[in-house]
Amino acid sequence: MTIEEYSKQAITTLHTDHGTSDMSATLLSQVFGLVGEGGEVAEKFKKLIRDKNGALSEEDTKEILKELGDVLWYVNSISNLLGSSLSEVAANNLEKVLSRKERGVTSGSGDNR
Repeated sequence: MTIEEYSKQAITTLHTDHGTSDMSATLLSQVFGLVGEGGEVAEKFKKLIRDKNGALSEEDTKEILKELGDVLWYVNSISNLLGSSLSEVAANNLEKVLSRKERGVTSGSGDNR
């Protein structure tokens, strides 16, 4: 499956409202969903450290990957609601990180390094 195929099928499951604002309830709910799912990924790692001394089983990996799928779904939804695509987000990110690598600034902080 390509990222475009995923994106087109996944977006059909998005429930939308009919708000007229740029900050519609649909967009905000997707942003909050993304934050929540990212928190669920972090929570799974926290429990691995707390309960298993950091040992990662195949089942743990499977569960983390399911949560990452939810993160992907929300990123796709948000990018579509902003008039973009998951493919475009991926391409822009790749351009950014490769530029950082080329310039030797992959570590450090700052969005525009």
